[in-house]
Amino acid sequence: MRRLFIFIILILAIKILPAQRHVKGSWYGRADVVTSGAASNYLTEFKLQQKGNEVEGLFGYYFKDTYQSFFVRGTYDPKTRQVNIKNIPLLFYGSPTRTGIECPMHFEGTLMVSKVSSTIKGSFYTEPKYKYTCPQLSVHMTMDESENPDSALSNTVAGRKFWQPQEEDVVISGNAVPVIQVVSTPQVNPNQELIDEFTKRKSIYEKDIVVYDDSILVSFYDNGDIDNDTISVFLNKKPILIRRGLTARALNIYIGLDSTTEVHELSMFADNMGEFPPNTALMVISDSQKRYEIYLSASLKQNASIRLRRPRRL
Repeated sequence: MRRLFIFIILILAIKILPAQRHVKGSWYGRADVVTSGAASNYLTEFKLQQKGNEVEGLFGYYFKDTYQSFFVRGTYDPKTRQVNIKNIPLLFYGSPTRTGIECPMHFEGTLMVSKVSSTIKGSFYTEPKYKYTCPQLSVHMTMDESENPDSALSNTVAGRKFWQPQEEDVVISGNAVPVIQVVSTPQVNPNQELIDEFTKRKSIYEKDIVVYDDSILVSFYDNGDIDNDTISVFLNKKPILIRRGLTARALNIYIGLDSTTEVHELSMFADNMGEFPPNTALMVISDSQKRYEIYLSASLKQNASIRLRRPRRL
């Protein structure tokens, strides 16, 4: 009798437990910035298809004045109900418009099923080297039972092509060992000619700004018409970025600052004058507390420079 009772209880439990163990569907919700003093949030959606332990589909979000969507691929573990999707670009929460800085984020969430609804709770997070400028986002999404994700995917532009992520952003470590892309033909010292030319030009200091973190994000945009301006960037008179074109999309450099140095010099070197001289750019510098916009102008005779100052510790 006792065995029969246990058997009946198990059968009832199996019937009561929710049957859904897949993430295929349309999911809608909100992602909130996890940092003190930030009230920004993103309206988010996933439209996912599942093939075994793999998922693919669309991710879209609305933030301030813009909507963006991307084709995404990831994994799903039916045992743990964990979904993971890598490399999703999200606008920095402090960006005022659609031309703002993008943060390279990853998504991790857990499927939760009840009689009332199916939800995915998790977060968007970034690599440790970006943590000061791209804080974590907490997200809660609910499944839309009425929508068919198959038709939603086939009827969108993003659903008909694969989204390709942008070229990896440049990361500069605090020990001033730069990661440099060299476009010129390799020589004994391919950067020496550039360094010599940088030294010959006069450096005009546009501004001194205070930064509070050991890691900052520096973004360059073409200021005005896109006219094929090309720049190199120097940190403390050493090249950290060589011959990169300016466009309406951010050219991002993540810089780890030496905590033992109070003042750092950041300079923009004009490789050319583009179609409409001089070579101009909007530079945006962000840390966890401040965001600065500086308009720079460089020529073949002068560099545009700023000083980054660290507050003195008491």
